[in-house]
Amino acid sequence: MAESIGIVGARGHVGADLIRLIAAHPRFKLAFVSSRELAGQKLADHIPQYAAKNPDLRYSSPSHEELPGLGADAVVLALPNGKAADCVVAFDAAGADPVLIDLSADYRFDDHWYYGLPELTRAGYHGQRRISNPGCYASAMQLAIAPLLNVLEGPVQCFGVSGYSGAGTSPSDKNDPEKLRDNLMPYALTGHMHEREVTRHLGHPVEFMPHVAAHFRGLTITSNLHLSRRFDREELVEHYHRHYDGEPMVRVLDEAPWVSRIAGKHHVDIGGFTMSEDGRRVVVVSTLDNLLKGAATQALQNLNVAFGFDELTGIEIDPA
Repeated sequence: MAESIGIVGARGHVGADLIRLIAAHPRFKLAFVSSRELAGQKLADHIPQYAAKNPDLRYSSPSHEELPGLGADAVVLALPNGKAADCVVAFDAAGADPVLIDLSADYRFDDHWYYGLPELTRAGYHGQRRISNPGCYASAMQLAIAPLLNVLEGPVQCFGVSGYSGAGTSPSDKNDPEKLRDNLMPYALTGHMHEREVTRHLGHPVEFMPHVAAHFRGLTITSNLHLSRRFDREELVEHYHRHYDGEPMVRVLDEAPWVSRIAGKHHVDIGGFTMSEDGRRVVVVSTLDNLLKGAATQALQNLNVAFGFDELTGIEIDPA
């Protein structure tokens, strides 16, 4: 019997990708998909991949108070930052306890919620019903930095560039293709939410400088790490291979990964390991698709874990 999933905020880029993933999942079906803008329209008219499971499902626009009564086994909150709490309060008030997965930053600093970056936090999952999905940039930074966490010296500097899908669907300079044409747009150069998120969850200071570019999806992080001891390149690369051995969603490459090669893929690429002459500084490049491993795919990993399925059920990973 299929587990039922509700999505609040299904019109956005991430919501659409998550619907496509659920359409291909053998154990999940949609209970509802909410969108004020699309309410009443057939889901299959917008995302035809779901027609085989339920050609008649329509977008709806339930109030927060109506959400618990819709009976979903899990609810994914795909809402902008600052909007999830009203939904959570409604479930608490109704005494309902579905699995809740929040894709915003609202609960990433709340110890009562499991922080779901499986490759790094899997051991901390003990059946929690509230799961906070990490940020897209935050995922790429943590996966690049974590293998060297115990030999870092000083803050890590991370230069990030994302496609404009990361700015969501509400019109702004950061998702205006005309303003981004032949451009690289810096923003929130200190104190970005993901800077604070990574610093908290790694327990090590990170300085993050994000930019948005003219491509649609995919992000790259170039991390500058100072080390407390000397490494040679071969030793350091082997260290990364050992750390991620058995993690099919993380690939360690020799060369620096490209954004154009990660778009539409579910995994993370880490590579380009470049050492200083003294062996105590390394620059590492990590890439992921901000809408998939940075959001929807990671949410599906967390749903799989929450329901006791294999973590990669429904996730088609390209051969290495």
